[in-house]
Amino acid sequence: QVQLVESGGGLVQPGGSLRLSCAASGSIFSINTMGWYLRAPGKQHELVARTTSGTSTYYADSVKGRFTISRDHAKNTVYLQMNGLKPEDTGVYYCNADIAQTSNRFLFGDYWGQGTQVTVSS
Repeated sequence: QVQLVESGGGLVQPGGSLRLSCAASGSIFSINTMGWYLRAPGKQHELVARTTSGTSTYYADSVKGRFTISRDHAKNTVYLQMNGLKPEDTGVYYCNADIAQTSNRFLFGDYWGQGTQVTVSS
């Protein structure tokens, strides 16, 4: 089985910073993309940032220049450094990853973490 565990959320004032972490564990053979989604209050999931198994990255326009996604391949971990936080960044952040398990190395499955709450408020 595969598990994604997020950490690093919390309450921060506008303009502040947080760093989210997501560690994948279990019977992992290979990880393709890893990313972060935001479910803001009253809204649907929105892709915030994503990184591939190489160096390619994607950012939503709303976070460009403020958020940075990075990845530690050896630790199967993805990070989201969030700077210049705004109240509209508030919500639950979910980690997502495309993972092939050792039981079937050619089949990538879509996995989600449990979510971590980020609240930006004064």
